[in-house]
Amino acid sequence: MVYAIQRFWFLRAWRWIATFPPGAAQILSRSVLIGLAILVFASLLDPLFGRFLSRLVGRAPLTVASLWLVTSLFAFLAVKSVDGIEWLTNRAAQLRSGTMSAQHNPSRRTFFRYAAVLAGGAPFLAATYGFAAGRLCYTVERVDVPIPNLPPELDGLRIAQLSDIHIGPYMPPEEIARAVDMANELEPHLSVVTGDFINGHGDPLDTCIAELSRLRAPLGVWGCNGNHEIYAEAETDAQRLFLEKGMRLLRAESAVIEHNGGRFNLIGVDYQRDHMTSVERTGPMLEEIERMVRRDMPNILLSHNPNSFHRAAELGIELSLAGHTHGGQVKFEIVDHDITPARLITPFVAGLYRLPIGRNQLSALSRQPSANADDAELLATDRGVPKAALYVNRGLGTLGFPVRLGAPPEITLLTLRKPRPA
Repeated sequence: MVYAIQRFWFLRAWRWIATFPPGAAQILSRSVLIGLAILVFASLLDPLFGRFLSRLVGRAPLTVASLWLVTSLFAFLAVKSVDGIEWLTNRAAQLRSGTMSAQHNPSRRTFFRYAAVLAGGAPFLAATYGFAAGRLCYTVERVDVPIPNLPPELDGLRIAQLSDIHIGPYMPPEEIARAVDMANELEPHLSVVTGDFINGHGDPLDTCIAELSRLRAPLGVWGCNGNHEIYAEAETDAQRLFLEKGMRLLRAESAVIEHNGGRFNLIGVDYQRDHMTSVERTGPMLEEIERMVRRDMPNILLSHNPNSFHRAAELGIELSLAGHTHGGQVKFEIVDHDITPARLITPFVAGLYRLPIGRNQLSALSRQPSANADDAELLATDRGVPKAALYVNRGLGTLGFPVRLGAPPEITLLTLRKPRPA
């Protein structure tokens, strides 16, 4: 598909250059076009060769190539959509008049030519904004979370959540520091970081965790590993660095934390693999923490993958905190429905979700086979049934495509509340 789309644009540009007067300008333009085509395909291979090209030509050309690869897909779809509308219009005109000449209306052809240019250019303008501004526009989300059987002493407990830092060329340490400062200004009682500190091998994990160690909360700073720590085989290093900086990263571990005389059980796990990964699990999600779930106090789970929520609610975990999705990074709303790539891997894209807790979950879900997880309450309509909560943080960084549109980077302040009477 990548080849077909790039071929479409290359041939289109080649034919346009053919309209230039023969001479040096035409030769130079075609040479530049061939060079750009080589750069685009080389950028696809760069990660496979230790990012040799990045070190050779620098980051800027590969950033442009990365933006082009994705936006050219959407531009291709937009242009083809206009072409399709034009064909339908011409066909309707032909059927109405009964002659082939009705298809060849010069004014209509001019209109659709300009429409194709505008439609094809829109994705490039959007990507430029998403790269230059959208990915750096941090937002603070303040969310009240009802927790079943919450002790009065814990009512109003504030938790700051960061996720998906992805330190690297597009997330320098100074941007992490800015997010940490914003989180500290919220004055949380507890701060958590739900995984993906890096992208892969060679990224400065120690620098990322050093910046995160500036988080301030009287109940401490806690974390869990994400899938990228596993890919980079950095899970143990992350745990060690957390400990050296006075924080704690939980790996199938739990800790009882006291606040104002009330207590809660904080549990953390490494990334929980599911059917979207190439490695098959030998058992159900969260199998390693079943024995850690407490019945005498609320449980809070740090699990990078939001798909563990079903199992967490079934186990009786009152609140799960996750990341992983980036909110899709790019999100569009069409007829009150969000369109985002994250829906390919999870129904829990961003924000607050609810499920009946414990054994009640299975019976409630069996009566709602077509439930849509967009609605935070839709999966828990039974009155009087305690409801577990999941909050999915959109994360700070980006992956693959350094752009955010409709899914701004997020710092979350969650406030625990006693549920209102039904």
